[in-house]
Amino acid sequence: MKKLASARTEGGKTRLHLALLVLVFALAAVAAGCGGDDNASTGAATGTSASGGDCNKPIWVLLPDSASSPRWESDDRPYFDKAFSAAGAEHTIVNAEGDAATQQSQAEQAIAAGAGVIVLTSLDTGSGGAIIDSAKAADVQVIEYDRFNTGSSGGAAYVSFDNVQVGATMAEVLEPAIDALGKSPANVVELNGGEEDNNAFLFKDGYDATVQKHVSDGSWKLVADQFVPGWGANGEGQTIMEQILTKNDNKVDAVFAANDNLAQQAINALEGAGVGPVPLSGQDASAAGIQNILLGKQTMTVYKPIQAEAETAVQAALALCGGQDPSSVKPDFAGSLSEGTVGLLDLQTVGIKAADGKPADSPTGEGVVPYLALTPIGVKVDNIADTVIADNFRTIQEICSGDTADTDFCKENS
Repeated sequence: MKKLASARTEGGKTRLHLALLVLVFALAAVAAGCGGDDNASTGAATGTSASGGDCNKPIWVLLPDSASSPRWESDDRPYFDKAFSAAGAEHTIVNAEGDAATQQSQAEQAIAAGAGVIVLTSLDTGSGGAIIDSAKAADVQVIEYDRFNTGSSGGAAYVSFDNVQVGATMAEVLEPAIDALGKSPANVVELNGGEEDNNAFLFKDGYDATVQKHVSDGSWKLVADQFVPGWGANGEGQTIMEQILTKNDNKVDAVFAANDNLAQQAINALEGAGVGPVPLSGQDASAAGIQNILLGKQTMTVYKPIQAEAETAVQAALALCGGQDPSSVKPDFAGSLSEGTVGLLDLQTVGIKAADGKPADSPTGEGVVPYLALTPIGVKVDNIADTVIADNFRTIQEICSGDTADTDFCKENS
């Protein structure tokens, strides 16, 4: 009886192993099909990095959503597709549309499909960290793109802009505009991004340094400092701004809004209360953000040449897939960006700590992720043409529509 039971057990194990193998192959087939269903883009089966390393595995790009910012679909996706296709690299681009479980499933599909590298923009640090850890356990490398995942074991590289400098750039533009109001003190609001995104804290660090300097000398008063869940993807930013205005009897003189989406929601609340325009920041150089600047509703936006960010991530992914150091890439942006932008753009490799997302002393070391950091660019009404328009990041046609068509800029440039 023991021998028979043993034989049955062994037979059961064999059948289980076979079933698992069938399941793995089935998942791989499903992954390929799912990529196509989600507007995935696929090139040739091999690609070569700028430094010559061969990549013979597919590369997957996991985007977060479409609601927190239009950039993921309108900018990042086509730039990734173009760069990977130019390199002849097999690639699949998917979007989780705000669902962490969907993104986890997409990561599992990438692993089952034999991905060499996953380029990840997570929805939050917890789910992003879990994807990094599960990918590494399956010997799949991860590049953290634009959003860093604190508390994880860390990806092979992080590609983004100097995120503290993003906030500092907002402050550089807003500071003189606020001081010019002649208020003593000027009532200032910080409308930060989502706490689930480490970038929100880094952006805040950048502008908060200037805010706190003025708070200390009594020239500004910080009347509200609010993080907005999901970067206001569901309109929470407007509700929060309305509450801030009510609490302060509409006495708000300036708003540090962490991106153009939050800036728009702040504008909606300000206009609804009959307040403003006030000095107001933004980020992403979205079409709506540029229009608000031209209409005098928004003071500035931070332009992060996404084409350069995506190109850097593509070259890092190809290098990593080919067994090379992803932090050694040196993309040439001169062929795709205007002279004005290239002159302001720089790429440095620094370090960021996996545990807390804070800057490290060097790009390497225990618990340190190499950070390929690009320089952000402040955009105001006087340099729109020389930056976002010259780079074809935004076009006159998409900007000069509706009320914006009647602005001096559009009349001169249309």
